Amino acid sequence: MSITVPVVVAIGPNPPNRLDKALARDVPEEANLSRSRLARLIAEGAVVRDGAVLSDAKAKVAEGDVIEITVPAAEESHMAPEAIPLEVVYEDAHLVVVNKPAGMVVHPAPGTPGGTLVNALLHHCGDELSGVGGEKRPGIVHRIDKDTSGLLVVAKSDAAHHGLAAQFEKHSVERHYRALVYGVPDRADPRLKGVRGVSFETGGVVKITTQLARHKTDRQKQAVVWSGGRHAVTRARVVDIYGVPPSVALVDCWLETGRTHQIRVHMAHVGHGLVGDPTYGGRRKPSEKALGVEAAEAVRSFARQALHAATLGFIHPVTKEQLRFEARLPDDMAGLIETLRTSA
Repeated sequence: MSITVPVVVAIGPNPPNRLDKALARDVPEEANLSRSRLARLIAEGAVVRDGAVLSDAKAKVAEGDVIEITVPAAEESHMAPEAIPLEVVYEDAHLVVVNKPAGMVVHPAPGTPGGTLVNALLHHCGDELSGVGGEKRPGIVHRIDKDTSGLLVVAKSDAAHHGLAAQFEKHSVERHYRALVYGVPDRADPRLKGVRGVSFETGGVVKITTQLARHKTDRQKQAVVWSGGRHAVTRARVVDIYGVPPSVALVDCWLETGRTHQIRVHMAHVGHGLVGDPTYGGRRKPSEKALGVEAAEAVRSFARQALHAATLGFIHPVTKEQLRFEARLPDDMAGLIETLRTSA
C-alpha cells in the first residue's frame, strides 16, 4: 500500500472562485505543490471537503473551508544515482545551481543512460528531493549542450520547478555566455549589415532575430528559418579581439529566448561560427600569419565548441530573492585565450 502524506488547506478570506486557484493560493508553502501538481491531484480524486471528493477544478469554495489533499509519497526515480563529482555554486532546500563541466550530458537519453548531471544530482541530493511531478528526481528547467560548460539551475521540489519554469517561459531569466568566435562581429562591418535578421543596439550590441527549426536533412541540427520555426533572439557584444588583423573574438552573448543550439546557430548565421564547433563552426582555417603558429594550432585543435554559460540570474521561486551567479571560464577556454593573447 502506498504511503501518503495528508495536506490540510484552510481557505482564507476572499478566495478565488475556483477550487484549483484557491488551493494554489492557500496551500501551505512547505507542501511544495505546484499548480499543475494540484490539478492532477484534483483529477485523481485526492482532494476532499467534508468527506466529499472534489474532482472538478472549477468547484466553488468559501472562506473557512477546510480541504484535505492526499498526496502520494514521491516515487523513487527510475534513473540511478551515481557518485559523480559536482561543482555546486549554490544550494538550499528548494534548488541547486551547478557549474556543469564540458562533456557531461544533462539528462539521460537513449545512448546516454548514465553519467549525466541528473544521475549525479540524484546521488548528491538524496532524500532532499521532495518530488517533481510525483517522482523523486531533479527538476530540469533548462539545459546546455553536452560540450558547453557553465551554470544550470535545477529544482529540488515541485513548487520550485513550477516557479523556475514560469520564469524561463517568460524569458525573464538572465543568461550570459562567453564564446570564442571566428572573426569579429562588429557593427562597422558592412557585410554584417546585409545579413537578414541582424540589427544593432547601443553599446556595440549585435541583435540577431530569426526563427529556428530542425534542419530539413539532418535532424540532429537546428537551422535558421523565416517561417514555421520558433522565435529566437540572441544579442552579442565583442569583449576582446585576437590577431593582427583580428581573426578571433571573445564575445558576450545573452539570450532573450532559449532554443536548442541557439547561440551556435545564430553566430554561424552571421558568419562568426564558434571555435571548435564541429556542427556549425564551419571548416575555418585559422591564420598563422594573423595569430601566430602556436595560437593558430591551439584554435585548430580546440576539442569542443568554445562556449561557456558564465552568468545566471533569476528570482528564487520560493523566497522571491533576486539571485545572480557567475562562473569563471573553464581551464580549456582560459588557456586558449592566454595563448591567443601571447602568441601573435
